[in-house]
Amino acid sequence: MWEWMPRRSNSPKGKAKRPVEAVARAALALRRGEPVAVMGTDGIVVTARAVETAPHHALVKRKGRPRLLLTHARARTLKMRLYTPGIVALALDPSMPAEALRAIADPTADMATPMKGPFATLREKLPDADAAAVKLAKLAGLLPAVVAVNGWTAGAAEVNATDIGDYESESARTLALVTRARVPLADAPQSEIVVFRAADAGPEHCAIVIGQPPRAKPVLTRMHSSCFTGDLLASLRCDCGEQLRGAIAAISKAGGGVLLYLAQEGRGIGLANKLRAYSLQDQGFDTLEANTRLGFEEDERLYGVAARMLELLGFGSVRLMTNNPLKVAGLKSAGIRVAARVPHKFPSNTHNAAYLATKKAKAGHLL
Repeated sequence: MWEWMPRRSNSPKGKAKRPVEAVARAALALRRGEPVAVMGTDGIVVTARAVETAPHHALVKRKGRPRLLLTHARARTLKMRLYTPGIVALALDPSMPAEALRAIADPTADMATPMKGPFATLREKLPDADAAAVKLAKLAGLLPAVVAVNGWTAGAAEVNATDIGDYESESARTLALVTRARVPLADAPQSEIVVFRAADAGPEHCAIVIGQPPRAKPVLTRMHSSCFTGDLLASLRCDCGEQLRGAIAAISKAGGGVLLYLAQEGRGIGLANKLRAYSLQDQGFDTLEANTRLGFEEDERLYGVAARMLELLGFGSVRLMTNNPLKVAGLKSAGIRVAARVPHKFPSNTHNAAYLATKKAKAGHLL
């Protein structure tokens, strides 16, 4: 997610111009396997490394009360006791090899290494920075599992736990319209693509404005999360490609509207983790179970970005094309009036029938 960010100095005296920039640099450091020093509101500094990317020697060389941090979702899969809110901490045995840590963090290895545990999770209150470090791994598009130690590591990227907690709302707030151009589409010749970018220098979000929808009335709108496999490759495992192209055609036929194309792959967990989820689905887990086994919530998407895009385009009210009531609630909570929900569904195929059934039965989709 952060591969476009330039590498900068990690001087303890240096401060980012904006908090989102500090979080972005810290996320990039985790992706490179480097340490990140997280400063908690309780005054405790914790140095964390992502289990997925940290080099072997960094995971086995441990000082400063080392512990493995996991989300409750992943901990439940491993039958760990949940003594602490939000995350769990497992005191590390100095003899535990790095491969064992990676096997605990990555559920796609569960069948290959089934004999894990029993685990004795810590009961005492954890530093504020511990939960922030796990969230930072999520923001970096990594498995939400980190090894943390108390104290400062020389050369570590620096970030405040508060800034990590506020990242999504602050990133949405800094979103700005970058450019726009007319791009005729096969099903909507009168279309314009508008690009938006936030101060974190992450991937851009796009809006497709079809026709000339009036600002005074609720605009027909589709919020579409990016899906590389479905949108670009016509994957049969989901209905995303059909929903994307179908929405463009339907909005054009209706006389105009907006499609928001959001960089939130895999319900907000990123492409690599989505493919891990596919691997788990091949083992027999449904799409929601796969996400939680990876350590994520069933749906990690947030809608502040979509609301900000609509605001910048001059729309304050929508008729939302969706089968997901959570999208309606999410957009409303972000400040956009949803005047109506417009159904938007397509026939299943032999490859995605179970996926759609799960969304209906367990996620409340109106299919």
